[in-house]
Order: sequence, then C-alpha cells, then structure tokens
Amino acid sequence: MAIIDTEATLHEAHRDNHTHRDVNGGWLRPAVFGAMDGLVSNLALMTGVAGSSVSQQTIVLTGLAGLAAGAFSMAAGEYTSVASQRELVEAELEVERRELRRHPEDEEEELAALYVSRGVEPGLAREVARQLSKDPEQALGIHAREELGVDPEELPSPMVAALSSFGSFALGALLPVLPYLLGAGALWPAVLLALLGLFACGAVVAKVTARSWWFSGLRQLALGGAAAGVTYALGTLFGTTLG
Repeated sequence: MAIIDTEATLHEAHRDNHTHRDVNGGWLRPAVFGAMDGLVSNLALMTGVAGSSVSQQTIVLTGLAGLAAGAFSMAAGEYTSVASQRELVEAELEVERRELRRHPEDEEEELAALYVSRGVEPGLAREVARQLSKDPEQALGIHAREELGVDPEELPSPMVAALSSFGSFALGALLPVLPYLLGAGALWPAVLLALLGLFACGAVVAKVTARSWWFSGLRQLALGGAAAGVTYALGTLFGTTLG
C-alpha cells in the first residue's frame, strides 16, 4: 500500500491556494483606466459635436483635437503628480538618512521598539535591530518602509508615468476617430467601435477587481453610453438654440 506524505501534501495544497492577485493592479490598472478615460471623454466630445449637426470634417477634427489635448494633459498632470510625490519622499528619506547618521543609537532603539510592539521578545528585537543597523543603507530602507510606507529602491518614475498615461489615453481616444479615418461617413460606426472598446476595457478590469468579466464590461459600456447619449442630447439642444 502506498504511503502518503501528509506533510508534503498539506504544504503543496497551501502553496496552491495561497497565491494572491496583484491588489495594486500593477501596470494593468492605470493603463486600462487611462484608455477608458480617453474612450469616454473623446466619444462624449465627438457625439456632443455631432449632435449639433456639424460637418463630418468638424467631427473628425474635434476627435483628433480631443485626443491630442487629453493625452498631453494626462501626461503633464501625471508627470507633475508623480514628480511632486517623489520629491516629497526623497526629502523625507534625506531626513531619515540624516537621523541615522547623527543618532544611530536612537534609531536602532526605535527599530527595536517597533519589533517589540509587533510581538517580538525584547532581547531578540534589540539583537535584530542591531544587526540590521550595521548597514546604513539597509537600515534606511527598513525605516523608510516601516515609517513612511515606501521602498527607496522602487520610487515611481515621473517620465514612465507620463508616457504610459499619454499612450493609454491616446489609444482609447483614437477608437471613436478611427472609423472616420478609415472612410466612415456616419457617426454610428464610431459609437459602435467605442462601445465595444468600453466593454473590452471593463472586461479586462475584471482581472484586477475579480468581478465577472461580463458584469464589469456591461457596467462600463452603460456608463460610457450614457455619457455619449447625454452629450449628444446637449449638442442637439445647443445646436438648435444657437442656430
């Protein structure tokens, strides 16, 4: 009779059932939401202009202008936001680095107290803090993670954030314009393609949120469709009033 290694089986089962999704979304979340933002805003802009019965050329120019303006605005805003955040973190890291240089004993005691507060026996906590504090850069990283909640080696790049925001927004904003660039002479192909894109974005977001793909896709389609419908109605109203 075969002998089953119970401990190995339990460890394997634990490993298989103890994996987690990326709760931060990694690159997927900002990329998808950037594309979604470009889709909704440019679709709404184009349908609003189309509602006022302007020419096809005007609709296309509006879509291209919305794409360019939105993408550059997103990139500039993201660059400024991430750069400001990074500068603030670097300033705080410099404060911590200075304290480690001037008062190493106090910082070591602070680290030991932190481990004690988390249930480590005091003598062991002091020994762990002593050994970790031997390397100033390692000590800085530990204090930064524990006190500031950041990793000094993984600070976000403003340029990467700006370029990714620009690219994802531009890609989303391009979808409503694409049918016109390919020769379409009516609004409905642009709306159809944009709505399909919204559904796809919503379905992809389900990979991050763990909701069903069809629910997430339909929700985004409904929100984007509502935005387009409202702006089309407003464009029609304003076009009639001003005309």
